[in-house]
Amino acid sequence: MAALIVACDPVKESFNFDEVTYTPCQTVFKLFAPSDATCMVVVGEDTLQMEQLADTIWTATAKGNHKGKTYEFLVNGQSSPGVFAKAVTVNGQKGVVVDMAETNPKDWETDVPVRHIPKNMYIYEMHHRDFSIANPLAKYPGKYLALTELWAIDHLKELGINAVHLLPSYDYGSVDETRLDQPQYNWGYDPVNYNVPEGGYSTDPFNPTARITEFKQMVQALHQAGIAVILDVVYNHTYNIDNSNFQKTYPDYFYRKTADGTYSNGSGCGNETASERPMMRKFMIESVKYWINEYHIDGFRFDLMGVHDIETMNEIRKEVDKIDPSVIIYGEGWSAGACALPNEVLGMKANISKMPGIAAFSDDMRDALRGPFSDDTKGAFLAGIPGMEESLKAGIAGMTEHPQVDYTKVNYSDKPYAKEPTQMIAYVSCHDDMCLTDRLRSSIPGIKEDELIRLDLLAQTAVFTSQGIPFMLSGEELLRDKKGVHNSFESPDSINQLDWSHKDKYPQVFNYYKRLIALRRNHPAFRLGETSLVKKHLEFLDTDTDCVVAFMLKNHAGGDSWNDIIVILNGNRSAKLVKIPKDRYQVVCCDGEINEDGLGEVNSDRVVVKPQSALIIHN
Repeated sequence: MAALIVACDPVKESFNFDEVTYTPCQTVFKLFAPSDATCMVVVGEDTLQMEQLADTIWTATAKGNHKGKTYEFLVNGQSSPGVFAKAVTVNGQKGVVVDMAETNPKDWETDVPVRHIPKNMYIYEMHHRDFSIANPLAKYPGKYLALTELWAIDHLKELGINAVHLLPSYDYGSVDETRLDQPQYNWGYDPVNYNVPEGGYSTDPFNPTARITEFKQMVQALHQAGIAVILDVVYNHTYNIDNSNFQKTYPDYFYRKTADGTYSNGSGCGNETASERPMMRKFMIESVKYWINEYHIDGFRFDLMGVHDIETMNEIRKEVDKIDPSVIIYGEGWSAGACALPNEVLGMKANISKMPGIAAFSDDMRDALRGPFSDDTKGAFLAGIPGMEESLKAGIAGMTEHPQVDYTKVNYSDKPYAKEPTQMIAYVSCHDDMCLTDRLRSSIPGIKEDELIRLDLLAQTAVFTSQGIPFMLSGEELLRDKKGVHNSFESPDSINQLDWSHKDKYPQVFNYYKRLIALRRNHPAFRLGETSLVKKHLEFLDTDTDCVVAFMLKNHAGGDSWNDIIVILNGNRSAKLVKIPKDRYQVVCCDGEINEDGLGEVNSDRVVVKPQSALIIHN
């Protein structure tokens, strides 16, 4: 258990983390800091002594119009922009007083958030720099504004996804914004200022409002295209401890310690934050609400959600519901190490049933397809290695209770973790670990390109025909690779960038992805959204064959226009014969091609499924 850090937990229900309130007549500064601290705020060249408004709450008022001036809080001589800065100088060293209304782009007040209900979402995970840095049409490569450009919007719309998941986009510490002309790269999982957009993705990091306005322009352009914007948020740790804004304002309050007094490291990054402490919980809630209200964000992916306590995650869901219950929340249902709190009270995947309205990634399904996270050289279903069929079936059922899924045979979960299928994120690759093609090369020595493509398409067919929420890494539709790099968080552009020439080089890959997403969009049977409906309409077929999984969505599932839909996934290097209910069927997916108008007919009680491919038929 976490050791107590202070004698009593100061809970200030009336205090919010709006540390700087600007008007043309005055700017009010507030701060949460120890009651016995010496607190000052430096505004421009003026230093103001802060006074205690209440226990641990400090305030100062600067008379006059201070718009555009820098500020920094001094707590016992430690300087920081506070924990909730909304605008900062280059590299986030100081806060800046701004009128947020003046940062709004034209017609921002009419921007309509895109809040798809979870079962109808197709999520595309993207790093700003990866996506646009090497596109020859990009006017603003690697910047927020790249996602306002026609080529980018057209690609996303043509692919058919309706939500982009942006890797961390707040101000982070590992990229020096003063030398963006030099090669630098990071994913951004090193938070500094949680509520300010990262300056490295703006056209001018020295202008405190440029990053804010350009971020909003990006959101606006995506919304106009019908695409939701999901933020990757990393509240579980900070870039470091000693130089963090948390530590500089209220030492040791925001971090967990173990019983021996050392900092707990469940994040694997040298520290873990204490979400269970009232003011850390309040900070997280207000930060999420701020991104929704100020930036019109449509959803959140919580990095290492297993570090946060269940109560905090439920409180966040509750407060977000008051704004809009269709804002999606999902996260990694694990930690990167042992936390100072027991697993039973943390947002682990196994506890998702205790967190209604929150989803978790399914590493069960991911590793059933491609092999274990712990060993890049080991394959699974896609490599024709038997033993993962039941885990794949669990993923297809959305990790919910299903009479035909034996959870004693599922790789990481001994029981269903999801109450509803929309509590499972279905995926086979993301920014972490190898991308799909690299993993296939690593786990299947000597794999040829045609086999690589077949397995790539097979993997995503499993993901997009499952009852979970489908999720894909950007560039997979272009047969992306990262030159075999497992953890590319600080690799150069040559490793991480999308190769846009692949769109012409591998048109069959892009077209398959596009038609696969359209198939799911056009047929509600693949997105039933409720466990009761999954039990009623999803039936697994007996195959008696290793590395073959077959299922039927029957009786116009979800009101589908097709009566019975049969999906068969064959991970073997040879064709397989599979028994099916005898009827006349239309083939819509076969041998790496999808066409809803039909690819032929089957009139039999058995079908041949070609090697390393999916067959989808309907009557």
